[in-house]
Amino acid sequence: MGIYFDEEKKIFKLDTENTSYLIGLTGEGYVGHIYYGKKLLRTGGRYLLRTEKSPSVLKREKSSFLDTFPMEYPTCGVGDYRESCLDVMNPMGQTGCEFFYRSHEVIEGKPALKGLPASFGKAGETETLFIHCEDPVLGLWVTLSYSVFMKEDVITRSVKIENKSTSTLVLDKVYSACLDMDNRDFEMVSLAGSWGRERRIQRSALSYGRKNMSSVRGESSHQEHPFMALVTPETTQDQGEAYGMHFVYSGNFMAQAELGQYDQVRAVMGINAWQFSWQLLPSESFQAPEVVLVYSDEGLGKMSRSLHDFYRNHMIRSPYVFKKRPILINNWEATYFNFNTEKLLDIAREAKKAGIEMLVMDDGWFGKRNNDNCSLGDWVVNEEKITTGLKDLVDKVNEIGLEFGIWFEPEMVSPDSDLFREHPDWAIGIVGRERTQSREQYVLDLSRQEVVDHVYECVAKILRSANIAYVKWDMNRQLCDVGSAVLPQNQQGELFHRYVLGVYQLQERLVTEFPDLLLENCSGGGARFDPGMIYYSPQIWCSDDTDAMERLRIQEGTALIYPLSCMGAHVSDCPNHILNRVTPFSTRGNVALAGTFGYELDITKIAEEDREQIPGQVEQYHKYNHLVQSGDYYRIASWSSEKPYDCWAVVSKDREEVLVTCVQVLASPNRNSYCMRLKGLDSEKLYCLEETGEIFGGDELMQCGILISGLSGDFQSKLFYFKSVETM
Repeated sequence: MGIYFDEEKKIFKLDTENTSYLIGLTGEGYVGHIYYGKKLLRTGGRYLLRTEKSPSVLKREKSSFLDTFPMEYPTCGVGDYRESCLDVMNPMGQTGCEFFYRSHEVIEGKPALKGLPASFGKAGETETLFIHCEDPVLGLWVTLSYSVFMKEDVITRSVKIENKSTSTLVLDKVYSACLDMDNRDFEMVSLAGSWGRERRIQRSALSYGRKNMSSVRGESSHQEHPFMALVTPETTQDQGEAYGMHFVYSGNFMAQAELGQYDQVRAVMGINAWQFSWQLLPSESFQAPEVVLVYSDEGLGKMSRSLHDFYRNHMIRSPYVFKKRPILINNWEATYFNFNTEKLLDIAREAKKAGIEMLVMDDGWFGKRNNDNCSLGDWVVNEEKITTGLKDLVDKVNEIGLEFGIWFEPEMVSPDSDLFREHPDWAIGIVGRERTQSREQYVLDLSRQEVVDHVYECVAKILRSANIAYVKWDMNRQLCDVGSAVLPQNQQGELFHRYVLGVYQLQERLVTEFPDLLLENCSGGGARFDPGMIYYSPQIWCSDDTDAMERLRIQEGTALIYPLSCMGAHVSDCPNHILNRVTPFSTRGNVALAGTFGYELDITKIAEEDREQIPGQVEQYHKYNHLVQSGDYYRIASWSSEKPYDCWAVVSKDREEVLVTCVQVLASPNRNSYCMRLKGLDSEKLYCLEETGEIFGGDELMQCGILISGLSGDFQSKLFYFKSVETM
């Protein structure tokens, strides 16, 4: 049993295999946070609620009580001056909310969240607790939901707000989760960056006040990420405590930790309250997105592996989740907009010879699209380029022996397009103000059902017309000038969230009609790489920056929380198109092997010595990809931590195999070797190094390590594959 209620102590105890989460009720009905951490044997710790001075006894000190009480879900306006999770305005324009426990229920399994991506789980592996609460003044019901995923050591949280009054209420803020804890000199780990350098790991100590990561760009963004972890100062990859919070959402978010006057930390996560409001009519409800919580007492590495297992088992629905993805070649960096049928077929023929399995036709195949200043929204094949029509091209690629994929940017419209000329009001914009262009395009108003329906039919019509196995769904700009031509004045604050719901509806319809489609999300690279998107697509393009050295940092940050199999990673040509850096073709391949693996180059033009390496890289992919798909990830060394090298390993669940990748970023003078201690092996097993046939003990590899040598010069790399041969 994962969820237990101690009736006498008024404590809920939520257990995974290795963690416990305790919630307590006061006599008045306040719902308080007691404990989250290493698994407890009993329902103790009630004293952590600090209820000695109850508001029912000392009415004159209610505010002092609320300002220290560890709330499970804090509200605004009644005396708790820390960050709230729920702000509600009544019909008189006054803001205040206070709710009390009324009942609870526990069910087997995990129900879906209507219109939202969310985790899933069956009876026997997941239980869900609903705590029903009421604000009797507002007539507002708040249901706090907790789902316990025992095996993965994960707890998910969400909240549902229901208006059971006869008046319209306004929600000005609805976060999804809160953690109130005493400070233990916590530091915040987060992911930040920009276009071309997404999700770099940063770590800094909390100080008094509020520290946050957030987005107001209409998407989770290149710049910040809907994740944070609170860690103790001694926490490393392998030791120390880590509390991870990850938001299952693809729009504006807030992830914040606040250190208060009494050395208590409040961590909150949810939809960003900036430009957000929601009219809640009588009998209506609002469902907030889900937050994933994970606790590790074995460092960041254990946190990563818990999240990887959780997302593979309980978030990614695609049939490709544990299935080998086709090795694709994308024509974007090969040709940009300058291609036609024959050029694509030339690439396909050469790719087939090398063992590549899919051709993806990127931007430029529709409308009059010869550059990026027109035709978005006009999803009609440009037969000046695709001269014999799309179906004929796809059929010919299939005859060569490759599957076929295609690029779309369905959420956007070009000012120079038939769609915009016919429906200028379909683009998001503020009345009387010239719309801001980005990449010479506007954003379609996906809060409108007729726009969603039109966009979906445009995409589906193309997919129905030919044997298309893969879609790359792109979004190349962020939202601004946020206004809808049809939402009334008092609902304009709903547009950001309604837009995201429109995106979710589109992708839900797509994977429902085309269940075998391999969908890859993209947003100018990695600007919408979040748990909400992996619910619809098993992989996301990691970054437009395909330089192998820059990818080391990007992929390390991404792998901190996402399975390797989610990371869209390709081998591209050199000099690199963004950084102009030249790296060995073999290293580009080894780095891309840590993700989905594919090629982003013109295979008909690259150097012969590079082309000759592709069959060997293809063979490596087929040999090792099962480890990338389902193995345990261990970070061994990090270039981003000022090391001159980078190293990681993936270990099979049965500890029978391990693939180690080592990249020497910067060579050191007068040093020709260094040692790497492996992790995650069985200390009682013997392992054979494939390259040499040498036999090592698992304990030897973990305690003594392996000697890395023979890497002469910058940007060199090497793979080490070990397989268990017998038990000692």
